[in-house]
Amino acid sequence: MLERILPPSIDNTYSGHRLALWIFVPVLIFKTGIALGTIFSGRHAAQSADGIPLDSFCAAGAQAVVALFAAWGLAQLVFSLEHLARRLIIVAIPIARTGSSPSFYINLVLSLMMLAGLILSLRIPAASRARP
Repeated sequence: MLERILPPSIDNTYSGHRLALWIFVPVLIFKTGIALGTIFSGRHAAQSADGIPLDSFCAAGAQAVVALFAAWGLAQLVFSLEHLARRLIIVAIPIARTGSSPSFYINLVLSLMMLAGLILSLRIPAASRARP
């Protein structure tokens, strides 16, 4: 299994299941959209998607949260697969929120799609196994 994750040569040859690529593309587009939205509209993302009551913060505090959201958006853009570690941090250090948001379900679907894509990409298609 390790040789599937870290092949002996880097030659841009993909030998996993093709369905993994079809899963990868929409996940990549969606995560990129989320990252760009967080960078350019951090205030909206913090209030609507994450339920953080910025209006109850002082102006400097709200600005700090918006700046952190923009930096977080950049991290998502560069490292779009950091979702699991971030979720574990939020479980360990919860944030007070107002109401519920659909972000948990959206991220759950994206995480499941990424897991399915990873599993499919590591599988060797039957046609490749039949070749000598």
